[in-house]
Amino acid sequence: MFMSAGQRGGMFLSCLFLAGIAVSAQGGGVAASDGAQAGKVLTLDQAIALATQNEPAFAAAQAEMFAARLDRTNARVAMLPTATYHNQALYTEPNGVASSRIGQTANAPSPAFIANNAVREYASQGVFNETVGFSKVGAMKLADANALRAEAELEIARRGLVSTVVALYYDTGASAEKAAIAQQALTEADGFLDITQKRESAGESAHADVLKAQLQQQQRQRELADAQLAADKARLELGVLLYPDPGTPFTLAPSNAPALLPDRAGVETLAQQNNPEVRGALASLAVSKAETYSAKAALLPDLGLNFTYGIDATNFGVNGPDGIHNLGYSMSALLDIPVWDWLTTERNIKQSRLRENATKVALTAAQRRLIANLAEYYAEADAANKQMASYDTSLLAARESLRLTTLRYVDGESTVLEVVDAQSTLIAAENAQIEGRVRYQLALANLQTLAGKL
Repeated sequence: MFMSAGQRGGMFLSCLFLAGIAVSAQGGGVAASDGAQAGKVLTLDQAIALATQNEPAFAAAQAEMFAARLDRTNARVAMLPTATYHNQALYTEPNGVASSRIGQTANAPSPAFIANNAVREYASQGVFNETVGFSKVGAMKLADANALRAEAELEIARRGLVSTVVALYYDTGASAEKAAIAQQALTEADGFLDITQKRESAGESAHADVLKAQLQQQQRQRELADAQLAADKARLELGVLLYPDPGTPFTLAPSNAPALLPDRAGVETLAQQNNPEVRGALASLAVSKAETYSAKAALLPDLGLNFTYGIDATNFGVNGPDGIHNLGYSMSALLDIPVWDWLTTERNIKQSRLRENATKVALTAAQRRLIANLAEYYAEADAANKQMASYDTSLLAARESLRLTTLRYVDGESTVLEVVDAQSTLIAAENAQIEGRVRYQLALANLQTLAGKL
């Protein structure tokens, strides 16, 4: 005994209704496709935090920033005097001629070298040096500018990493949802194949309907395999960025409703205040100016000051022979005035000015790029936001179209091609809804990153 057309239609429509509930329910979150993928529930903020611990480019930028801060500290302390405890013992071959210098025993032989004071000489001194000049000021300016540039470059690297993580995170979730949709589509194709086979057995449809349903089922199987492969690849790509083992199981946290599009004026204000590209360009300009300053400083003299306290005598002790007091101090000042270096300094100044002009061009380019990015990202987010309601409407219409087309087919009023077309339209509408939501989420994340909120 065969079921009536109405019974078969009611059974299939019940399957479609349950399928619609399953597909709609998974829109609020992403479940693991199998037990092997179950693991820690991962939010977007947690994913970003993990990526900052494992991404090599970000680690390099962070190390460079800390190194630049140390260089800045070194440049500042270089302005302060240095202290050295100097100890030395000298022995010089005597020349055989007796001398009677102060501090030496009578008729002691003189050293063979003119520069040495005695055959035996001992030095134990505290030496304090200080150099006063514009070159150290230039070095401090350069170190400050380099530190600021390194901080800006670290923020640029961080925001680039955030954009990558956000894209992979949402792509992983969307891929899992598409795989679930493909699985549901295969279930519907199996059910429709069963209906066509029963109708053929009852003599209500041609064998061509069964063949078309079988082709549709095979296509849905291939689509499911591709969707599952894409989901696995997306998980691995995200896992490479987050974990030492890319195969570490994790589950994405259920996604909340997308946030509302912020006011453009507020985004513009934050973007102008927190843009690292502009800060980096300004820091590069400061670096070029500091290099020019340092190059000009080479035209000016540096004043070197020295204070030495201790002994420099023929015997190691506070007092020498005949009660001579060895302990004492000496001071010196050195001022070298640059006169001629074959115009090397002038060429260095010219080089610095050329680089400075280039950094000014880079600064204006960064400002123009900020304006363009702000307009592009906001327009993208606005368009995606407006289209989300349209995707929802299209999905509802596609589901209703499939329901009505299936009813008409059960009653013999439509063809199998119309049912297949309605099923394909529903699948496309479901995937389009997911892609539209991800598009808006990515556009919104780009705006938040540009404003420094993410």
